[in-house]
Amino acid sequence: MLNLLKNKVAVVYGGAGALGAGVARAYADAGARVFLVGRTESTLRKVAEETGAEYDVLDARDEAAVEAHAASVVERAGRIDISLNLVPRGDFQGVPLTEMSVEDYTRPVVQGIACQFVTARAAARRMTAQGSGVILSLDSGSANGSPMMGGTAAADGAIDALIRQLAAELGPSGVRVCGIWTAGVTDTLTPEKLTAAGAPAMDETAVQGIRAHLDSLRMTRRSPRIADIAALATFLASDAGVTVTGTWINATAGMFAS
Repeated sequence: MLNLLKNKVAVVYGGAGALGAGVARAYADAGARVFLVGRTESTLRKVAEETGAEYDVLDARDEAAVEAHAASVVERAGRIDISLNLVPRGDFQGVPLTEMSVEDYTRPVVQGIACQFVTARAAARRMTAQGSGVILSLDSGSANGSPMMGGTAAADGAIDALIRQLAAELGPSGVRVCGIWTAGVTDTLTPEKLTAAGAPAMDETAVQGIRAHLDSLRMTRRSPRIADIAALATFLASDAGVTVTGTWINATAGMFAS
C-alpha cells in the first residue's frame, strides 16, 4: 500500500479508538497526512505519536465545531480528500426489544445518524468545491434485523441509507461515498467495551470465547481484524477504488451473504 494515498489529506473521527488508530496508521503508511479527531486529548496524543498523525480535540456531534475544524484542516493542509467517521454511537445490546428502554434503543440511532451526517456534510462541502474526495463510514451490517442487537440494527439501517443518498447527490461533483460492513472486528473487543454495550462483566477468557464464537459464524471461520479493515479502508480511499461508490462493502468474512 506504499504511496497509495500519497499527497492525500485524511480526517479520522473517533481516531483514538483501536480501529481508528489502525486506520490512521495504514493511511499514514500509505502516504497520507492524517488528522485524528476525538474528545480525549490523552488518547489522541498517544495514537498521534504512534502513527505520525496530527490531532484535534472536539466533539464530532457538535455541528459548529465540526464545521470550524473542517475549515481549519483546509487552511492547514489545503484540502480534505478522505473523511472517515468511527465515532461510537452508544449501542446497547444483548437485551430483548420487549425489555429494552426507549432511550437505550434510540440512542445509537439518533446519535449515530446525527454524527455521521454532521461530519459527512462538512467534508462534502469542501470536497464538492475541490471536485474530488471520498467519504467513508463503517457499521456492523445488522440492518437486516439481527436479533438481540438493540438499536444497532436501526442505526445501521439509517447510516446505510445516508451513505447511498449522499453518493447519489455528490457523485456528479466527483465525490465518492461508501461504507464497510464488519459485523464485529474481534481484536477491538475488550471486557470494558463489551460491558459498556450491555454484556455482563467478564474477564479476558470470556472475551476470547466471544471472539471464537464470532469466528464460528463466518463462512471463512475467521473474523475481520483491525489490519484487514484498515487495508480495505485504504483501498477505498485511494484512486484504486475510483469505481466504488454508493454501496457497502461486505467485509464480514461471510457472516451473511449480500
